[in-house]
Amino acid sequence: MKVVVDMNKCQDHGQCVFAAPDVFSMDDGGHLLYVSDPDDALRDEVDEAADVCPLQAIRIED
Repeated sequence: MKVVVDMNKCQDHGQCVFAAPDVFSMDDGGHLLYVSDPDDALRDEVDEAADVCPLQAIRIED
């Protein structure tokens, strides 16, 4: 699984951080950081993060 975030769309709302904290986080400046190749065991959390993103900036590739 590969996680891709369109940083041109992302406005750092952070909903993904709540849904998948092992994959998404915020830096000290409030900007999104993420693991682009998380363990497949986190798939459900990443799916939820993509679903709750208000701007639909998260894409999952297999």
